[in-house]
Amino acid sequence: MCFWHFAEEQRVEVRLFFIFLNILLGFYFMQKKSKKFLIGEGKISGALSIFFSLISLGAVACFLFPEYLTTQEFRINYPLEVFRWLVFACLIFSFIFALLSLLLSKSIKMAALGMFISALAVLLGGSGIEIKEFEQSLFSISLDWMLLEIFVFSIVFIPIELFLPKRPEQTKFHPEWKTDLVYLFKAQLLIQYTAVAVKQPAELFFGGVGTEVLQSSVSNLPFMLQLFLAMFVADFCQYWIHRLFHGNSFLWRFHSVHHSIKYVDWISGSRLHLVDIFITRSISYIPLYILGFANDVFYVYVVFVSVQAVMAHANTNISFGVLKYCLVTPQYHHWHHSKDSKTHDKNFAIHFPFIDRLFGTYYLPENEWPNEMGLTNESFPSGYFRQFIYPFLHDPKTAEPKNPSTR
Repeated sequence: MCFWHFAEEQRVEVRLFFIFLNILLGFYFMQKKSKKFLIGEGKISGALSIFFSLISLGAVACFLFPEYLTTQEFRINYPLEVFRWLVFACLIFSFIFALLSLLLSKSIKMAALGMFISALAVLLGGSGIEIKEFEQSLFSISLDWMLLEIFVFSIVFIPIELFLPKRPEQTKFHPEWKTDLVYLFKAQLLIQYTAVAVKQPAELFFGGVGTEVLQSSVSNLPFMLQLFLAMFVADFCQYWIHRLFHGNSFLWRFHSVHHSIKYVDWISGSRLHLVDIFITRSISYIPLYILGFANDVFYVYVVFVSVQAVMAHANTNISFGVLKYCLVTPQYHHWHHSKDSKTHDKNFAIHFPFIDRLFGTYYLPENEWPNEMGLTNESFPSGYFRQFIYPFLHDPKTAEPKNPSTR
């Protein structure tokens, strides 16, 4: 029986089951003491088994409850059969890594968890599950978007950081990787939701301000020109809200969560407080709606933002040549995260370094990289839940960083 045939009470029970499963898995990852994973111990293969099994279970949930867990605009654009093959591949990888973990590890916990989640995905229908007709729910989350992005990012950036690292001594399973993984799942899950959540108020409050002629002109521009203008407008707005987050003591409470990263890599770039995410995306998305950029331009921009944000934090020594003067690259953005006092309040731009040049906040030594990352406050709490609560309870005036301008 499919979800849309259940009674309302049964629907609530099913939703509660998946919420409980997410909480259970979250506590498993968050409560275990973080240690470096070494090759040959079976822990890396165990973690990979859990990773692929979660991707599989999430994808099966999307097949079961598409009206609640998928995004309508995104769903109509990806090939369903490719998605099914990805689910099948993830299930195979999960079982393979689980078996490898059983052979190498003294503990069977991670392998057993990976196999249990994969088995649950298979029992629920696996990659061959049929999708029935349904009506789109008023509220949905972008689980399909999140799963696809995380899968693609993983197969692209893990090899990049493995074979072309800037800091080879920085292991992938550093002490904060579980916290960053929670942030990654949350950030990707909320990308599409925040876009829709911002769009509706924007259309409500700015829909009748007499910009119809401007919107028509913008929407009729060539696609690539629209995309460049959308990136510039969004980056210009993000630049100033980013500076405000650094300069305002209250806002710095929330943005300091992002700067608490000590091990900068492709996953850690998602470490953003929910308040930070909502304010920043609102400020950058609303002008795009007001100016009337085409929907396909907006969705391509959202994808580009996700990719560049991950790349900018990646632990890679790729030089990018002259491109590093045109777009924000790892070397450029890593300086923004540096503990070095001369780089505080530098490199606020998200896409284009020339915006920093315009306002005197540009910093990019030719062949130098920062040595240390993070805050000067070494007592900053660890773990997602502690970091979520921290900004509401602590005043930057009494707890480091005392002065936002010096972090």
